[in-house]
Amino acid sequence: MKKWTFMWLALLLVIVTGCSQEAGAGVSSPSTIQKVMDKKKLVIGTSSGYFPFEMKDKEGKFVGYDMDLGKAIADALKVEVEFKDYSDFGGLIPALQTGDIDMVISGMTIRGDRALAVSFSDPYYSSGQVLMVPKKDSTTQSWKELDQPGKKIAVGQGSTGALLAKQLFKNATIMDFDGFTNAALAVKQAQADALVFDEPGVRVFEIMNADSVRGVYEVLSTENLGIALPLNDQATIQWVNSFLASYRNGLDDQISVNKWFKSSEWINQVQQQ
Repeated sequence: MKKWTFMWLALLLVIVTGCSQEAGAGVSSPSTIQKVMDKKKLVIGTSSGYFPFEMKDKEGKFVGYDMDLGKAIADALKVEVEFKDYSDFGGLIPALQTGDIDMVISGMTIRGDRALAVSFSDPYYSSGQVLMVPKKDSTTQSWKELDQPGKKIAVGQGSTGALLAKQLFKNATIMDFDGFTNAALAVKQAQADALVFDEPGVRVFEIMNADSVRGVYEVLSTENLGIALPLNDQATIQWVNSFLASYRNGLDDQISVNKWFKSSEWINQVQQQ
């Protein structure tokens, strides 16, 4: 089955390449997929520190569910892969727009405002926003209990959790931090009363810091994660969606899901800030 999958992807590459070349001289530029194949390298933008999607192990190598997906895409294209790390999550879309990276795989939620600047693949993972509070807060069960003057809500700047928190909380103060890790540390260190972030990230951080934080798993919103691609690059969108259709139903994805979401054995092997 895997053999036929790669044969289909190879055929699609031929079609995409042909369409790009026949679009008319001087009318359209080569697709991102074509450029990647020409330079034999795929540059993926990410923002490490979002467990278990993108992390660094203790040797400084990129690991996680999104990393496995990125490597699988590069393998299908038969090219080298480079992960380019952005400490500021909000810098990923501008980097894609300027061509510094070829695509973004970084737990990015598919949103209408973002879709004005980039194109998204089909969803590759479904998630939801939840709360995380300090362990000493043993009573909070809903965000509504925290929406009061004097309460501080930590968010990762540019994240979907940040946008949602600013919509929900009318009385509490929203604190923007540079990425999930810094926002989560603010809660851990009791500098903030809660964090709004994706459920997988909260669950893993709680496992790693069970003595200082706890998750409140009232789902505040649900959303789909997608791969961000250059705006209106139809050839690249078509190829990536065709790849995802086979990958998400395949053995490689199931192995990755089991490793990162159904096991905690990897936690001691990654950098814990």
